[in-house]
Amino acid sequence: MRRRNAGRILITGSIAGFTPGTFQAVYNASKAFLDSFSFALREELRDTRVTVTCLMPGATETKFFERADMMDTNVGTAKKDDPADVAKVGFDAMMRGDGDVVTGFKNKIQSAVASITPAAMLAKQHRKMAEPGTAKS
Repeated sequence: MRRRNAGRILITGSIAGFTPGTFQAVYNASKAFLDSFSFALREELRDTRVTVTCLMPGATETKFFERADMMDTNVGTAKKDDPADVAKVGFDAMMRGDGDVVTGFKNKIQSAVASITPAAMLAKQHRKMAEPGTAKS
């Protein structure tokens, strides 16, 4: 892409990258890496016509929570975003050349609050969502 001086890259990060993920430590850390990596890569390529967009959705209705054995958690059983809507938002942002996009109003609020909240408090809040046995009946 750099040699051709053209291209678009869409990286799927997550708002989980803004929060220490109690009971999801590796997942949230890997999303923090992707969020950071996309911003750094975008800056490295700023003098080219290669764009890098980081899609940062919240919980999305996929088989993720079932496969992660999280169906006994608040987040696993809560209402989630529609995957087609999330994909469209990401694709449209990539086509515009946006640097990043957080999907959904609630997720935008969560990510804004996370940027000003102490990490210890975020970890404690995340525990309430992801701790096994917290699912609401």
